[in-house]
Amino acid sequence: MNEQFAELSGVVIDEIGVAHLGSPLREQRLLADGSAVVPLSGRSVLAVTGEDRLTWLDSISSQALGVLAPDGSSETLILGPNGHVEYAASVYDDGETTWLIVDAQGAEGLLTWLTRMRFRLRVAPRDASAEYSVVGGTPEALEAVAPNAPMWRDGWPDVAPGGHGYAVVDNHPGSEYSWAEALFNPDEMSQLARRAADGEIALAGYIAADALRLAAWRPRLRDIDDRTLPHEVDWLRTAVHLSKGCYRGQETVAKVHNLGHPPRRIVMLHLDGSDSVLPARDAEVFNGDTSLGTVWAAALHYEDGPIALAMLKRNAPVEGVVQVETSDGRIAATIETIVPPEAGAAANVPRLPRLSRRAAVR
Repeated sequence: MNEQFAELSGVVIDEIGVAHLGSPLREQRLLADGSAVVPLSGRSVLAVTGEDRLTWLDSISSQALGVLAPDGSSETLILGPNGHVEYAASVYDDGETTWLIVDAQGAEGLLTWLTRMRFRLRVAPRDASAEYSVVGGTPEALEAVAPNAPMWRDGWPDVAPGGHGYAVVDNHPGSEYSWAEALFNPDEMSQLARRAADGEIALAGYIAADALRLAAWRPRLRDIDDRTLPHEVDWLRTAVHLSKGCYRGQETVAKVHNLGHPPRRIVMLHLDGSDSVLPARDAEVFNGDTSLGTVWAAALHYEDGPIALAMLKRNAPVEGVVQVETSDGRIAATIETIVPPEAGAAANVPRLPRLSRRAAVR
């Protein structure tokens, strides 16, 4: 995919894909208002055919997919025996094939695992990344470019049937987040590249897409580590059905949700200091000399400024100022709680006020 866009003016391509086209902040605005789309070569496509495909996926993953209707979208996780997230997939079914859109680094491992889990069922998983490329944007923007492309529509942050939301703020920032990912065949991708070169279509890079996603508190497999429980990142909201049948890791999911608390929890950090200095992945977060956790992903948002998602200990402060390591030394950051310490067994979780845009660090 990347080669098709290599000649565009200002394009920067790295190991993940088209990073930006010269102006990531402007590209965020265009993506947010539906005026641009983004080629996502960091995403891969798996296809599952066969009469048993949906009930089979239902039985081995965290979501109730057996009831997914044609042209329906969902999201599911493959968990380890102890409930840790191993794979995540955006799920779209067209009535004959179930399409799984996954982060590229997990695609091969997920396909291998699915192949081993077929048993005698009428299912046939395959890698379809050579058949389709993934393009992101608002549903309206994608339909305008390729009206017949199969499209997964992101339901975030609405709580799916059987799910549960731990973020208990009023006015969830994801309520303004409109996102979809469409499957473009080779001809549609060639037309997209040509129309972009001719100035007929505006493109954005994945840096812009990631900034919008982080501002919406939206988790991705690429962000997390191998100890992550779905509760810790509020993934019960869209990817876990709490009352469906048995699947690997379900005991841990139920135990943490009903009887305990997630051992860690995701927060948003509003970073102070120079906009040009963002913390790296795994940068430590401190309260004085005490390490609270690490940064998982950071971005410069076109409205919120420098932000980051960080995974902290459960007993970390729910608000206040902390310090984050960067290449230029520590910078201050204000905590905005996403998953509260009481998440899980607590029945009555207090609602937390949202921070205003670019909240001042005191």
